[in-house]
Formats: sequence, C-alpha cells, structure tokens
Amino acid sequence: MSTEFQVTIDCKDPPRMCAFWASALGYELEPPPKGFASWDEYWKMVGVSEDDLGIGPDSIVDPTGLGPRIWFHIVEERKSVKNRLHFDLRVGGGRAAPLEVRRQRVEAEVERLVHHGATRLETWSEEGLDHYAVAMLDPEGNEFDIL
Repeated sequence: MSTEFQVTIDCKDPPRMCAFWASALGYELEPPPKGFASWDEYWKMVGVSEDDLGIGPDSIVDPTGLGPRIWFHIVEERKSVKNRLHFDLRVGGGRAAPLEVRRQRVEAEVERLVHHGATRLETWSEEGLDHYAVAMLDPEGNEFDIL
C-alpha cells in the first residue's frame, strides 16, 4: 500500500508561488475545508494565531486528484543553496515524439513560464543526442527542468 504525501516548499511569498506553480502544473488553488468560508476561518478554529493569518493562498491541488497536494510554507530566510529535490515538467511528449516536436513544446512552455515569473538558466541539447531540456528557476529561485 502506498503512502499519501504532500510536497512542501519553503518560500517567502506563498500566494505568488501558488499562482506560479498552479499555472506550471495545471493545478488549482486548494479550496478551504468543507464548512469553512476561508482558510483563515479554518486556521483560527484550530488555534493559529492572528499574526500567522491572512497571507492568502498557500496550497494547490491537482484538480484530477491524482497528483500530490503542494503546500507553500512561509519562512523568513531566503533560499541559499541548490535544491536537493526539484520538479521535472515533462511537456515534450517523451521519446515517442520526434526531437524537433519535443523542442518546440519545451520552448513554448519555457516562454509561457517566463511570462509567469520563471527564469531560464540553461538549455541541454547536444548534436546527435535524442534529448532536449531547459533548466529554469521559479520566482523564488528554486530549480526545475522542462523536458
């Protein structure tokens, strides 16, 4: 039996990260629990202090229910070292798609995510190799790849 899990990402600005990653992954903002008009209302009920409320959205979910919940945990410190874990966004279509088609799909997604606040780092492509990928940073500097 598998274990249910969520992915937790430390960040300075959860609403911005929610917006970026919801767009990048095709996720949506997580609605508050049933019976609550907002997450703040829910968090007050469980005892979270007023000082920790009102930051806005801090979690996203896969609308199909297949992918894990992603929670953006607000922290004071900025990212300072390379990620030990990162996302690979597989938009190219895999080896079944011709390399040029994969390149076009990857580049279209790179361009779309740059408009949402991502930064392009490096392209991985070499003559004679059947591989095309782009390394990127999200709005807070977390590495991810598009392939």
